[in-house]
Amino acid sequence: MQDLSNWQPPRWPDAETLEGQYARLELLTEAHGAELHAANSESDAIWDYLPYGPFVDVDAYRAWISSTGSDADPRFHAIFDKQAQRWGGVASLMRITPAAGSIEVGHINFAAPLQKTRAATEAMYLLMRWAFEAGYRRYEWKCDASNIGSRRAAQRLGFSYEGIFRQAGVVKGRNRDTAWFAAIDSEWPALKAAFENWLAPTNFDADGQQRQSLSALTAPILVAQDPE
Repeated sequence: MQDLSNWQPPRWPDAETLEGQYARLELLTEAHGAELHAANSESDAIWDYLPYGPFVDVDAYRAWISSTGSDADPRFHAIFDKQAQRWGGVASLMRITPAAGSIEVGHINFAAPLQKTRAATEAMYLLMRWAFEAGYRRYEWKCDASNIGSRRAAQRLGFSYEGIFRQAGVVKGRNRDTAWFAAIDSEWPALKAAFENWLAPTNFDADGQQRQSLSALTAPILVAQDPE
């Protein structure tokens, strides 16, 4: 049994800005609304597995930001793609439980232009890095079990599969089974190295194509693989 007698609960998330090579994260405010709404409008499919959206206009989107952006949990961040010079998505830290050392990344919504970019991956790295460096022991990812893309993304990012919670909720009139994934603090040094190796400029050729995939770098770290 692991002795945690000297362990101290980590602090509540307090970073207002997270800065990387390719991405910058800021706490979500109504000031981000117009550009995020425009990016989101390129595809309604990004809302399929979220309990809200799509929004009919920018005012409706700003109203949603106003109602959620000031919450302590979930704590929403807007994501800026430095290469494209545009705001392109949101993600949140949520189910924040310092007493257990547990925190989740969720409400991930990447507009089409942000998807499959270095900024998108780095945004996930920056949030994970903050959590583990703040002292959290467990970093979770949960998604609708029908969302195969999200399940694959979780494993690519180094989250180990932990199972399916059946009939865990009802979303937009549909049953939701929830797939659970997590990374833990003992895995963080290897995960950090994997992310940094993938994000290094030398990992991309002159055409911007990756030389080594992040999946290949994180696969040896996973303790269980999703059977989907």
